[in-house]
This record gives sequence, structure tokens and C-alpha cells, in this order.
Amino acid sequence: MYFAMAKFRGIFQMYQKVLVRHPYLVQAVQTGTLMGAGDLISQTLIEKVSIVDYKRTLKFSSIGFFVGGPALRVWYGLLNKHVGASGKTVAMKKVFVDQFIFAPTFLFFLLVAVGTMQEKSWDSVKKDVHSNYFDVLTTNYYIWPWVQLVNFYYVPLQYQVLLVQSVALFWNTYLSWKTNKRNKLE
Repeated sequence: MYFAMAKFRGIFQMYQKVLVRHPYLVQAVQTGTLMGAGDLISQTLIEKVSIVDYKRTLKFSSIGFFVGGPALRVWYGLLNKHVGASGKTVAMKKVFVDQFIFAPTFLFFLLVAVGTMQEKSWDSVKKDVHSNYFDVLTTNYYIWPWVQLVNFYYVPLQYQVLLVQSVALFWNTYLSWKTNKRNKLE
């Protein structure tokens, strides 16, 4: 047990050092990895496909790597700078701004990006966004305000994306399933 804890502590210290030196890269890699993992979970455990579509996983993962991770890093930095760093009132304000500005915008962009990566026509992407957006946004409001309240109140800025992405493993599984279920019907 002691050896395992010492090993974990060593890995976490290494993570901290790399995070300080390369915050955008680390958060892009962890976001891309967790989005890819969410897609794999969706395919294997929810959709129960017989052959995993690794191209789909790579596309979903790339949204996290190139957009999600960097966007979250910038967003949390802006919230910290303009809303504040700590306190109950600050945490509540951050959750409000996050959920009524960032979440609706980012989810819209995500749905468009997924449809585009699926090589759908613009009309089909618009149809998918129209049929999925409010369901996804409503589901978001059941989960994320509570996660973000804990995140903004208790978690230091440099670890906020990590906490969000840890919870997002389940969220990404849902998003992958939601954005790909129509493909099975077409």
C-alpha cells in the first residue's frame, strides 16, 4: 500500500511539473484522451458495436485535443481574472457565467464540429444540431452546475480542467452516444 501511494505521489508530482511548464499542451492531451475514452466506452458498452470505429474515436478525440482542452484552459483563466479567484460568491458567479455563456456556446460548437467531422452535409449538420442541442444543453444543466460549483470553490485553477475532464469521461460517453445514434439509423 505504501509503495502504491509513493508511486502515485511521484506520478502526480511529475504531472504538476509538466502542467506548470506546458499547461495548454497537458490540458489538450488530457481532454483529447478523455474524449477518445468516452467515445470508446460509448461504442463498446452502450452501442455494443462488434468492431470499434477507431477513426470515429480519433475524430472525437481531436475535438478535445485541438479545441476543448485549449478552450477550457483559456476560459478558466478568463473567469479567474475577471470574476475572481476564490470565495463562495465568486464560485456562484463563475458557475452562472460558465453555464449561461460558455456551455451553450461550446455545446453548439461541439455539435457542429462532430457533424462536420462525420463528413455530413451542412443541411444534415443543421438538422442534427436542431434535434440534439436542447437535449444536450438540458442534460448539461442537470450535471455541470454542481460539478462546477465544487470545481470553482475547492479546486485550484491549474487543476480545474483535470477535475472537469475526469467527470467529463462520463459526459463524453453521453455526447458520443448522442451525436452518433442518428448515424446508426441513416
